[in-house]
Amino acid sequence: MVPASRKLARADAGKLAKAARRVIVAKGKKVSEFEPGGKAQKAVVDAMLGPTGNLRAPCLVVGKTVLVGFNQEAYEGIFP
Repeated sequence: MVPASRKLARADAGKLAKAARRVIVAKGKKVSEFEPGGKAQKAVVDAMLGPTGNLRAPCLVVGKTVLVGFNQEAYEGIFP
């Protein structure tokens, strides 16, 4: 668990993406899914970051799945 006062940047997003089997990024109604395959690809990391260059909130790690941002349908797919 990371306190909200600590900002997570590109390197942190890269570590999360590299460890994940699946990354789901929600930006408003748009949801993108990635399967990094052990690599922190630039497109995945870029999608995970907000306009300030920090990791978008909320960010959840559920097993080998990382959820970034909020989308009701995406959450319902993970938490039925």
